[in-house]
Parts: sequence; C-alpha cells; structure tokens
Amino acid sequence: MSCPSRRPGALRSRVLAAATTLASVCLLATAARAEGLTTIELRWVKGAGPVLAWARQSALPLDVVVQPQDAPGEAPLAMAFVEGRCKLVLSMRGNPEAQATLDRLPADLREAGIEMMAAHELAHCHRHVDGAWAQVPAGVPLEAIPAVLDAEDRTAWLDMKATRREEGYADLVGLAWTREHHAGAYARLHAWLEAERRRDRLPGSHHDTVAWVDLAPAGTEFAAGELFDRTMPLWAEGIARPE
Repeated sequence: MSCPSRRPGALRSRVLAAATTLASVCLLATAARAEGLTTIELRWVKGAGPVLAWARQSALPLDVVVQPQDAPGEAPLAMAFVEGRCKLVLSMRGNPEAQATLDRLPADLREAGIEMMAAHELAHCHRHVDGAWAQVPAGVPLEAIPAVLDAEDRTAWLDMKATRREEGYADLVGLAWTREHHAGAYARLHAWLEAERRRDRLPGSHHDTVAWVDLAPAGTEFAAGELFDRTMPLWAEGIARPE
C-alpha cells in the first residue's frame, strides 16, 4: 500500500505506458472473465471487487490499470491521479511482493485484507478528487520545520510529512472499511496492519503511520457518518500527536 502520487512525472509515464491494459471499474468488477491477467492479478482484482463496486456507486472517477511490464520493487497496489481521474495501479508482474503480501496475511483474512488495502488506495483517490491532497483540518497544528534544514531539504521534509499524513488518513479509511464490512475480523486485521507498519519502520518517514493505526485498536473509535468523514477526528488527533 503506497501512494506514488508524490512522484507525478514518473507515475504519469508509467500509467500511460500501461494503457494496453486499462479498463473501467465496472469491467474489472467481473474479474473472473477478464482476459490477459495473471493469476495473482485476478486474485487481487477479485478481492478488491467490493471496494471497486462501492467506488462505482459513489461515482468516483476511478480506472484500474494493470502494468504489463515487470515492476520489481514497486508497491503491488497504488493510486495515481492523472488528468482528473484516479488510477488504481496493479504492479504485480515480476514483483514477488504481490504474493509475499498475501502470504503475510492469514489465509482466512486474505479477501478482507485486500479490501482493506483497496480502501486505503480509494482514500487517496477521494483526497485528490476533493482537491484536498496535503491539506490538513483547520486548526490542527503541524510540527515545526527543523531549523537546520536548507531550502532543498525543507522542501523534501515538507513533502515527506505531507505524504505521511495522507498515508495515515488512508490507513484509517482502510480500517473504517474493515470495521463496517468485516467487523469480526477487525482485531486481527488491525494487528496485521500494525505489524506491517512496524516492519522496517523509519519513524517520521513517508509510511510511518503507527500514530494513526494505534488510535483505532477496536474499530469503535471511528465517528459516525460517511466512510471518508468518519476517520477525520482520529486523523486530526494523529496529526497533532508528537513524534
């Protein structure tokens, strides 16, 4: 789970290069009949089906892109935003992490786990479509920029912190989806996500979302309301927490 939107030039090139396997959400929702996809791609698309169907019903401008070239080292599932549309990008060919991610999930949690990861990416889509990417709720304090940084490093630091906040928001949306649709599996999936975020963790870096994941151990912590709104109080609380 990651958001390559922080590298828009390279991301745009990769997405456009994958145009040979571009399909709408409604087409790929019938994954069993999709042609030209590998077994692992079909597994992920089928698993994400309920989230893709929800996105279609919500009229989000979402397409699914399957990269046809080998993509070792890429996030198996990621979100791009190109020319006003969200692109859920599958980078699974020649990429052992696609299977390794599933292998780290208990077998009986894999379908729900894929849904959680797809909902995470859908949160990135929502933020872009809303024009809110990198914005924070009014009145929420941000940590001070380290005085020792020069201008170039300040820009990189601000980009890293903005991406980290967006990843924290997306993790909360994934957990909120899980609480609503797989309440019985919530505790185990929360524990799995926390373990994933602590694996090779670099505190304060792009994907260090522990501050947010730790706020929702039971799932009852989410506010009432629409999926993307019910996470906002916890998201703001996580932003304000000290490192």
